[in-house]
Amino acid sequence: MTAEQILTLLVLAGVVGALIWDQVRADVVALAGAALLLITGAVRPSEVQSAFGSPAIVTLASLFVIAHALELSGLLDRLIGKAVALCRRIGSAGIWMLIGLCGGASAFLNNTPIVVLAAPVVRDVANSLKLDPRRFLIPLSYAAVLGGCCTLIGTSTNLLVDDMARSSGQAPFSIFEITPVGVLVALAGGMYLLFAARWLGRGSDAAHSEPPRMIEQHVTHLEIAGDTIGDLSDFGEDRRLRPVQAITSSLVFFGVVLLAALDVAPIAATAFAGAVLLILLRVISPEQAYGGLRPEILLLIAGMVVIGIALEQTGLASAATDRLVGSMGGTGPLAALIFFYGATMVLTELLSNATVAVLVTPVAVALAESLGVSPRPFLVAIMIAGSAAFATPFGYQTNVLVFQMGKYRYTDFIKIGLPLNLVTWVVAVAAITWFFPF
Repeated sequence: MTAEQILTLLVLAGVVGALIWDQVRADVVALAGAALLLITGAVRPSEVQSAFGSPAIVTLASLFVIAHALELSGLLDRLIGKAVALCRRIGSAGIWMLIGLCGGASAFLNNTPIVVLAAPVVRDVANSLKLDPRRFLIPLSYAAVLGGCCTLIGTSTNLLVDDMARSSGQAPFSIFEITPVGVLVALAGGMYLLFAARWLGRGSDAAHSEPPRMIEQHVTHLEIAGDTIGDLSDFGEDRRLRPVQAITSSLVFFGVVLLAALDVAPIAATAFAGAVLLILLRVISPEQAYGGLRPEILLLIAGMVVIGIALEQTGLASAATDRLVGSMGGTGPLAALIFFYGATMVLTELLSNATVAVLVTPVAVALAESLGVSPRPFLVAIMIAGSAAFATPFGYQTNVLVFQMGKYRYTDFIKIGLPLNLVTWVVAVAAITWFFPF
């Protein structure tokens, strides 16, 4: 191994170890790793600059601004209010409809604020109907995760995998390219949750004996893996509906998605133009737009992209692939796909989604090329499995929120989430091989 390879490997091991240790913010860990690689010459300044200006960063930052404009317009609050009224009219079926709507919205909007908004509503409506909220809070989180798997912009994991694949010379994904696979996985997962939710809440303690309140009053910040996701009071405000701003924000958002879907321009360009347009139209002020950015997420992704570039440039990714191919012997592409999905899923339960995408994507591309098949099925598998973390409360941000709010036990996630992992694994592999032939 060369000196650069050894250094990159040490930095990668240190970053992964620090993330598992979970005592330092994830974005700080990733940036520290990137800084070490830059100082030691493993990556060049131009490569670091390209990471911070990558399409994934531009797209996410722009979508955060557009989503914040929708929040500030009061539209989301009004929709939540309508959902509450519906739930109280038709009972538990209304709660399941709300969960389904949250899953659908997560295909286009960041699922963390969606769950932050909806979880207290689900809990309070369930309490008012004398139903155990624990039957619905885990399914709410899982539905939001499954919804994010349905489009390229549904989760930062998908954008990062797409970004890393471009760095490896692959064609970019279109916004709805993974939708057939994502929808089938989401439908299978949804049907499983409808059946399995009956096992949640049994033998519960006084988890739902507290009086209803629309937001956890004793929690001011949601911290996940040492990372402050946001101030919950931002989502707890009761905002007055501003019709003009709500309509304008909605039109801009749908315009961004439509133009990207029709391949008029890349999603990074349409989202950026949409965010700037909202500022020019004074729907959202520049100060509010900056406030809507989530720098901890953006910087985490940028830092991990730098580490991914180092893995590619130093040849570590190709070396890992050579060893993997040798260990798998004459294994065919289907077995390799099943293995990669499972490995990604397990890693996602332990590490951040960005870390997993950086670790696995370059290896998957190199392995597919060594097998003489298209890398596309492997990339889609990483996108789905990189978010499908159901077996622990710490595998995904929204899981942590409902874990706290519902006062679940750790074993509740294993009991419900582990079979869901297996269901989505089987459906995803079958759908990927159908829609993305080798």
